[in-house]
Amino acid sequence: MRHLLIALAVTLWSTTTIAQETPPPAAVLVADELFIANNRELIARGNVEALQGTTRLTAKEIAYDRDTGALVITGPIVLQDGEDITVLASAAELDATLRTGLLTSARMVLSQQLQLAAVQIQRVNGRYSQLSKTAATSCRVCNDGTPPLWQIRAKRVIHDKQERQLYFDGAQLLIRNIPVFYIPRLRLPDPTLKRATGFLFAELQQTSQFGPGIKIPYFINIAPDRDLTLTPYIARDSTTLELRYRQAFRKGNIELNGAISRDGQRPGETRGYFFADGNFALKNDFNLSFDIELATDDAYLSEYSISGKDRLDSAITISRVRRDEYISTGLTVYRSLRDDEDNSTLPTVVADGLYESRHFPSRLGGELRFRLDSNVHYRASDDDTLGRDVARISAETDWLRSWTLPGGLRADVQVGTTADLFQTRQDSTVGNTESQISPRGSVALRYPLSRTGQNDVTQLLEPIIQAAWVGGSRLDVVNEESTRVEFDGGNLTSLSRFPEVDRRERGRSLAVGMNWSRFNPEGVDTSLTFGRILRQDADDAFSESSGLSGVTSDYLVAGQAITQNGLIMTARSLFDADFDFTKSEIRGDYTGRRATLGGSYLWLVADDAEDRADSISEITLDGSYGIDRYWTASADWQYDLSLARASSVGLGLQYENECVAVALNFDRQFASSTSLEPNTTLGFTVTLRGFSAVKGTETYTKACDQ
Repeated sequence: MRHLLIALAVTLWSTTTIAQETPPPAAVLVADELFIANNRELIARGNVEALQGTTRLTAKEIAYDRDTGALVITGPIVLQDGEDITVLASAAELDATLRTGLLTSARMVLSQQLQLAAVQIQRVNGRYSQLSKTAATSCRVCNDGTPPLWQIRAKRVIHDKQERQLYFDGAQLLIRNIPVFYIPRLRLPDPTLKRATGFLFAELQQTSQFGPGIKIPYFINIAPDRDLTLTPYIARDSTTLELRYRQAFRKGNIELNGAISRDGQRPGETRGYFFADGNFALKNDFNLSFDIELATDDAYLSEYSISGKDRLDSAITISRVRRDEYISTGLTVYRSLRDDEDNSTLPTVVADGLYESRHFPSRLGGELRFRLDSNVHYRASDDDTLGRDVARISAETDWLRSWTLPGGLRADVQVGTTADLFQTRQDSTVGNTESQISPRGSVALRYPLSRTGQNDVTQLLEPIIQAAWVGGSRLDVVNEESTRVEFDGGNLTSLSRFPEVDRRERGRSLAVGMNWSRFNPEGVDTSLTFGRILRQDADDAFSESSGLSGVTSDYLVAGQAITQNGLIMTARSLFDADFDFTKSEIRGDYTGRRATLGGSYLWLVADDAEDRADSISEITLDGSYGIDRYWTASADWQYDLSLARASSVGLGLQYENECVAVALNFDRQFASSTSLEPNTTLGFTVTLRGFSAVKGTETYTKACDQ
């Protein structure tokens, strides 16, 4: 009640004395003690708080002069101006609205990131704050006299609260009290501003092609929904301008990236690239997506470390996904950057469409599936065979149903038909039009077994056997889309393991397999899949390395292990009865408190049918390690065992605390499909925190006792 009476008294006193034309309301005082001095000053003393709108001030004592309307404040003072601005001072003289006045021996903290210490701060109308003889830093400042890692000292700093900008006069950057450079005028955004026009932090680069260089990005905030970043890249043998444009729409977004260069690699030529992508939500749940990929020459993307792609694709797709329906149609234009490929003889223009739906008939039971698939691809060449153009449309109808038989045996039945129509131009080796309707069906038996042991460890065992039949015969069409076949646990019981419909498995086949899983709530979760295919007749469309050639397939073994401490191991292998492997891959990933590590091994046997003259044996490693709270090291390495040389290697070292982030990166790319010359890139970036809406985490905060 005492605090309430004091607050009420000061409010009434203020409102009767302040000029009526003052728009903001008067401050409200709350204090332990209130009295009027002989000079008619109203004095509040002890745990004093002054409140005015979103501004809150705490102090030891406040004296209110009725004649001038001024507040003389004795510190220590804490002034909280909204959620993002905090001012600490030893003494102050402010008007009754707390919006205008002078604070001495003051420190301003913006968004708990950037602090500016000044001899005095002059507040003007609650918008501007002028700081005199200022030192600004986002580093933690200790009381032992140790200078911060970096600071900006200036004769004067003006903070515009409305525009959220900081203006420095006579600015000087210091590293540990050592002057680095001087800037007469400097404008920086305060930490509360997410987007502001201006320079971003530069990046130093050293490359084997272009020598030493520097990138200086300039960000242009065009509007709240769009921006443009221009990045001049000046190197010894290259002059480049990079750009990135982004725009958000009510129902979508686009992003454009590109560059234009003049360099010593191709004197006299203007080089560059252009990438674009976007997504838009259309009516009736449809989605439009597109991407554009263009480059002036085959080596530009790799030489400038933009992308490792050696085949570019520009596409537009309209699709819709619903619970029981999928629709997609699109057009894609390809361009190969490989030296050994001729774009005129490649299917560079591809149009495709896909419709899938499922229904659940109540009388028939089970599930009814429909699929309509179309594809057209075009070659620019007019030569016979080399310029072959193909158009196809295929329809599939299947009925699926499952039963649980006595003893827990599961029976799965699938019955359906397929219809295919192909038209081929500019190829005299096959017919112009081919069509066929083929019935198909399968019966699969599964016997799932479950057992729960000690500590709630559960094991699942499921033997599988499937008998399948597909009618019809192989159409006289060229294999264009099914040259790469993968045999894994996902298609063990498929009626056709070819990826597309220009090839279908025919005749009778038998699939046998087994799934085993073990779940341990306190240990390792493991799973294992085993399978093999037996056929009536061999299918010569399967390559040797697919594991599906011959009357009997290779053995398929796939497994996974997941531990409680962050380790995941996944492996898959295909091998014959003599244990000769055609494919083998293993991947391991570990995520710990301080380290991450990933690695893989791949083995592919030589196969002319897949354009692989030599076997591939490759190791890939990548990982990072947190040396301490501030330092992180990273590395990646790709090694070709068959060629006995590295394909790429990368090293990184990063230092990050609450006020600075420093990154040093080394990357070495050896000869690739688009460039016979290796490329080495060394990058160095320094980012000062405190001038961005993105905050550092507490993990990086420096402790004063270290």
